[in-house]
Amino acid sequence: MSEKIKVTCEMEITLKVIGGKWKPLILHYLQEEGPKRYNEILHFLESAPKKTLTNQLRELEEQEIIQRKVFSTTPVKVEYSVTKHGETLYPILEMMCEWGSQNEGDRYEVTNRQCCEE
Repeated sequence: MSEKIKVTCEMEITLKVIGGKWKPLILHYLQEEGPKRYNEILHFLESAPKKTLTNQLRELEEQEIIQRKVFSTTPVKVEYSVTKHGETLYPILEMMCEWGSQNEGDRYEVTNRQCCEE
């Protein structure tokens, strides 16, 4: 058994799992669109550096939030999808979407709306 990670409070656990500029966006994209290949995720994120995206996908996989499925084809095909454990984050992602939408104001210009406005 590995050594436990010490955190200040429960919120820090959530931040350790989905913290990072791209992780919530990756999860929301996979939630809405289903399994996707690396290049599809990269294209969706537009300005994400490849190295950063790779690292954040690995971290989400290590936390068992997403799974990476490798198909033995030529060339090799890899798909990412959200696990059952990752699906438990959906309410948090929806709340983040709603909060951002409600507090957009004149300061932000949303170029690729993902949240449903009600």
